[in-house]
Amino acid sequence: MKTKFFFFLAIILTTSMIRLSAQDYTTAVGLRAAWGYGLSAKHFISDNAAIELIGRYRSYSSSTILGKFSYNYLSITGLYQMHKEIDAVDGLAWYWGGGASLGFYGGDFKDINVDDKGSTNIGICGNLGLDYKFANIPLNISADWIPTFLLSGYGNGFSSESGGLAIRYTLK
Repeated sequence: MKTKFFFFLAIILTTSMIRLSAQDYTTAVGLRAAWGYGLSAKHFISDNAAIELIGRYRSYSSSTILGKFSYNYLSITGLYQMHKEIDAVDGLAWYWGGGASLGFYGGDFKDINVDDKGSTNIGICGNLGLDYKFANIPLNISADWIPTFLLSGYGNGFSSESGGLAIRYTLK
């Protein structure tokens, strides 16, 4: 665990020394899809730093050899991101950062031996992605990965399945 922490810290310190540059928009709002559907709002607080707020909902049901189950999940994630332009492609940048998430989970597991009660998840998130702003239209698209360490609630521990694709309308 300590080795992973120091490796992650070394990556952050190394990448923070890279030259950063500005995005072509200040604020963008839109839709996000992947592990659930939701809304995304991103706002640059400086030339190379942005905050993103993601609201997400997922409803799922299935039948397995263990039985039938269904659940609903609602979450809010706040991220701080550092952006660096990729010089080879105008409008394209990669970003990294971190933040926190708060999720509300409820399920009906019928035949499976799992507690049916709802739970509240609190997590610490990392963030790594690509962000593209189209040149002649007010549209932005981004794809990212949001690994999360859930500190409490159902399924606590490391979770790597979060991330997604966002399409946003840009405001100058």
